[in-house]
Amino acid sequence: QLQFVESGGGSVQPGGSLRLSCAVSGFTSRNYAIGWFRQAPGLDSEQLSCFNHRDGHTWQAESVRGRFTISKDNTQDKVYLQMNDLKSDDTGVYTCGAKDGARWCVMADFDSWGQGTQVTVSS
Repeated sequence: QLQFVESGGGSVQPGGSLRLSCAVSGFTSRNYAIGWFRQAPGLDSEQLSCFNHRDGHTWQAESVRGRFTISKDNTQDKVYLQMNDLKSDDTGVYTCGAKDGARWCVMADFDSWGQGTQVTVSS
């Protein structure tokens, strides 16, 4: 059973930045993937970004590429999502998910999630 500790959400003006963090415990394999999902009001959940621990590969959705960057803390099973140049469309609940034993970033296979954190972008 994976346990998640998410932090970093909040309110920011358009053009601002936030950094989300997600610490995960309980992995049984050194192969795993951690990623971020976003659910905007009235929309389906969107896969945003993923980190694959096996080879360090990262992936970002087209909607956030160039603005959002995922990275991993080298000392623990924790990832960060640096979000720059935030727009009002980025408003939503951001949830960290993971897949123990994953060899690739296939976010549709994720089966564990944190509680989510609210990000609001508004002037």
